[in-house]
Amino acid sequence: MSQTLALLEALIARPSVTPDDAGCLELIGQRLSQLGFELQRMDSGPDNFRVSNLWAIKRGAPDGPVLMFAGHTDVVPPGRLDAWSSDPFVPSYRDGRIYGRGAADMKGSLAAFVVAAEEFCAAHPGHTGSLACLLTSDEEGPSVDGTKVCCEQLKAQGQRLDYCIVGEPTSVERVGDMVKNGRRGSLSGKLRIKGVQGHVAYPQLARNPVHQAAPAIAELTAMHWDDGNSYFPATTFQISNIKAGTGATNVIPGEMVLDFNFRFSTESTPESLKTRVQALLARHGLEYALDWTLGGEPFLTPVGSLSEALSQAILAETGLSTQLSTTGGTSDGRFIAKICPQVVEFGPINASIHKIDEYLPADSLEPLKNIYRRTLENLLL
Repeated sequence: MSQTLALLEALIARPSVTPDDAGCLELIGQRLSQLGFELQRMDSGPDNFRVSNLWAIKRGAPDGPVLMFAGHTDVVPPGRLDAWSSDPFVPSYRDGRIYGRGAADMKGSLAAFVVAAEEFCAAHPGHTGSLACLLTSDEEGPSVDGTKVCCEQLKAQGQRLDYCIVGEPTSVERVGDMVKNGRRGSLSGKLRIKGVQGHVAYPQLARNPVHQAAPAIAELTAMHWDDGNSYFPATTFQISNIKAGTGATNVIPGEMVLDFNFRFSTESTPESLKTRVQALLARHGLEYALDWTLGGEPFLTPVGSLSEALSQAILAETGLSTQLSTTGGTSDGRFIAKICPQVVEFGPINASIHKIDEYLPADSLEPLKNIYRRTLENLLL
């Protein structure tokens, strides 16, 4: 068994359901410490939701570049255990795949990076650049006391970063076929349309918020927000929940609550989207309250030294010409981009993430590890 698979097995066996780290950081920290990494815990959050964070760095020359690998040890809950073909926290093999919660998202990336760092440091003990690692147990949760807090601390400490690879599972069909060089922003709204409750037989004595809101909702869903650009698809608007009524069929509801979300490109801003929504609601004469939550700003790393070094490593290892993309949900890259000029995401095949029977092809880990190592060699020597 390869060292990468062995480490992945050890990580899967630790049931690190967010925000519980379950000892993953201790295991990884021990491996990095043996390579000469300086370790700093940056744990954060209240006692009932304590988040484990680790910053580690192996310093090269003071003026050399700094490359950081970022990732998370926490996983989403497994769901119904009887729906799994095997225990989600006991690594198992079937048909050339390794199964377990977190195999793809993202303990496979963690194992590949740690072994890549070990091989790189053994082969190049005098590397010029610095190699760093930032890990959290709060990526699958609220993402309040994890990478966000750590980036604030690193900035306060004056830590310079030049490159960052976030180990999110970005590959689609083969390892290396896709790299994310940015992500769309996420803006959510909770809209409360106020009406007057009453009896359905006497609508003249009530005001139905569902009826009043329907034309505005139809206009929101049909509205053109922007065209995107060469890096980002057009901004999208989606309604996720609608709730109204008391449960009785003879009562006109007094309020309707609607949850919606924008995934927006750099062609729009949170302020511009808010302004357009609120102007539309006012134009329809609705009585409403609207609460906004900004999940993350969009970030983008144009083609540059990091994406080129990673693309060259992928081509050398797999023969693939990778595709740069900004599709998908948010990631911790949105926090890192505020303190690091070049941020990309790259990791294993994402076909089974968050699903029952999450897995990785067992033979995909060595190429992933080798791509990480080649990228370090391209940038830090």
